[in-house]
Amino acid sequence: MKNLKTSLFYLFTIGGFSLLMYWIVTMGSTLEKGREIIIPSSGKSNWEEFILMMEHNLKHPLSILLAQIVTIIIVARLFGWVFKKIGQPMVIGEIIAGIVLGPSLVGWYFPEFSAALFPTEPKDAMDGLKFMSQIGLILFMFVVGMELELKALKNKAHEAVVISHSSIIIPFALGMTLAYFIYEKFAPANVQFLSFALFLGIAMSITAFPVLARIVQERGIHKTKLGAMVITCAAADDITAWCILAAVIAIVKAGSFESSLYVIILAAGYVFFMIKVVRPFLKRVGDLHASRTNLSKPVVAIFFITLILSSYATEVIGIHALFGAFMAGAIMPDNAKFRNIFIEKIEDVALVLLLPLFFVFTGLRTEIGLLRDDPELWIITGIIILVAVAGKFFGSALAAKFVGQSWKDSLTIGALMNTRGLMELVVLNIGYDLGVLTPEIFTMMVIMALITTFMTGPVLDFINWIFKDKTVLIPDEISNGGKYRILVSFGNPERGKNLLRLANGFVKKQKGNASVTMMHLASSNELNQYNVAEYERDCFIPIIEESEKLDQKITTFYKATVDIDSDIIEVANKGDFDLLIIGVGQSIFEGTLLGKILGYTTRIINPNRLIDKFTGKEKLFETPIFDERTQQIVNKTKVPLAIFIDRDLEKMTRVFLPVFNDDDINLIPFAQKLIRNSSCQVTILDAAGLLKKDTEAKELIRGIEQSAPNHISLLSERKIEREFIAQQDLMLISADSWKQLVDSQSVWLNNAPSVLIVKE
Repeated sequence: MKNLKTSLFYLFTIGGFSLLMYWIVTMGSTLEKGREIIIPSSGKSNWEEFILMMEHNLKHPLSILLAQIVTIIIVARLFGWVFKKIGQPMVIGEIIAGIVLGPSLVGWYFPEFSAALFPTEPKDAMDGLKFMSQIGLILFMFVVGMELELKALKNKAHEAVVISHSSIIIPFALGMTLAYFIYEKFAPANVQFLSFALFLGIAMSITAFPVLARIVQERGIHKTKLGAMVITCAAADDITAWCILAAVIAIVKAGSFESSLYVIILAAGYVFFMIKVVRPFLKRVGDLHASRTNLSKPVVAIFFITLILSSYATEVIGIHALFGAFMAGAIMPDNAKFRNIFIEKIEDVALVLLLPLFFVFTGLRTEIGLLRDDPELWIITGIIILVAVAGKFFGSALAAKFVGQSWKDSLTIGALMNTRGLMELVVLNIGYDLGVLTPEIFTMMVIMALITTFMTGPVLDFINWIFKDKTVLIPDEISNGGKYRILVSFGNPERGKNLLRLANGFVKKQKGNASVTMMHLASSNELNQYNVAEYERDCFIPIIEESEKLDQKITTFYKATVDIDSDIIEVANKGDFDLLIIGVGQSIFEGTLLGKILGYTTRIINPNRLIDKFTGKEKLFETPIFDERTQQIVNKTKVPLAIFIDRDLEKMTRVFLPVFNDDDINLIPFAQKLIRNSSCQVTILDAAGLLKKDTEAKELIRGIEQSAPNHISLLSERKIEREFIAQQDLMLISADSWKQLVDSQSVWLNNAPSVLIVKE
């Protein structure tokens, strides 16, 4: 009755007022008498008018900008994924994406498409993309400033300053020396030598702190003495280099060092004001609003206004808005929780949406075609790369060796400090905008930035190979565990607690003869440098609390990585564990034709699975029993693997083991462990009658009955009641038998308790 009344009201309201509007329009048309109303007509048909309107809409600046953004984000994510898969930072792929969309590739082979998407006429056609990319850079530099740990600089200031300043002054001097030899041929006609030399020097001496921090995390050395030293050196390098860059910009804009003194004095006054006045004020605000609930929109507005005013001030002074953004980030409250919350608010928009616009804008300026037909220009490019590597890599390494580091650590520091990445592009674009760098030199320097960043990973691997001391993936406390060793890999801490309870069920009474390692791997692309320690601590707090309740000693293992699944496999295999326990993920399109064709997952689309479909590695019409991430671990893990499907497991009093094949018989020792350690009541269903023929299995069951009477029972019924299955706490089953249940769409699937699928 209520639905009928609602429908009648809706029809009356919509119909009645529609009639009223029609009547008003009809009556209003009578008022047109006596007026000279001209209805424009182009003489074209309705279809032609529609086509003209669509063409006009497509060429509208907003339409072009939106098309640019969509194209850029898709291509940048694709290239980022490809480079991530070959062990390179995603930022390299995103930079390459920018170059590909620019005149070097798309513009060269598809000029009409490039001109439509990235028009050069009128002159202001690209201003929207340019200004949005600048906003992205400002937000990014704000995050970079916040990720700097100034306290770490105080603790390790002496050695870090020696190494970082050496890594700046040596390449800076070599860059100015190179400028002396190429100035006449490659410097713009109206640019004096001092400006050209200073920009070449600063471009040679920059280090990409964010990329370096990610590499350190991914290599698992962020907690080591070497990792702390490298991060501190990079932080000191960042602060020093940006201060020098501000001075260089002031000199270039003023025309001479003497004229730039006014700008430098103003900049010094700005820095003093930010540190002595603004920073204490922000600290007071941050201390009062350090939690998500307290960080209201008006408070967020205060910090954003600080960022914008700081950027505005430095732009007006003449040292670029990016320095102001960096400075605003550096003076944010030291409270780790506050910085973490604020970084999370900004980082996704800056890194995913706006920063790729900057990469493409840089790519549009990078014309590799300028070098294509001139061998001399490629020789100059090679010299630039050699000078950059010699100055930054060897300068840092020699300084590190001088302050007492080993040769291996010194070369590692040199390789990491030689990473330039995005920060180099920022400097080069500033030089290009100021007219200090020609398109040829700009292109050469972009190539240098890509190569020096790309080489970091291979050089680190080569250094480890030379010194025969590869990074130890498995810590000693894990390698030296008990006789029966379980590795539990968890993502969500709450689910990790259930996995720990399950592991405890296998070893509860073994104490010193068994060990449990709780491992959490995090995607380094989802973490910022500032919240790594806090994130790790928060992940393990629930796990440690649960272990204390269970009186189960555990070892914790954490690592940031670019490939979680591969690292789970590597840790399990190299650690020589007796059992790996993981939780299973469910694909949102699992078992459907769409899912099989497209490789859909909870991450929307998995390129690995898509490739496997078309290369024939995975059969198109075969129903998968696990999501592709779990299947990869199943296929490549060499140790016994237990996959846990949790249906609110609270206790393990009743355990059910159906025997359909020989693999299920091999699970009886697992049932024996549960009986011995947790006093479980195990029911074995000999559905296929295999146990009657297996003498060894019968002896094992008889032995269990003798050692633990009334804890194991054997059923031989071919059918089992749903009520019986629903009364069980846990079902043990082999991977092959589970696949049979899935393929046959057994009624067990709807009534089964929590399931432990074991693959030996």
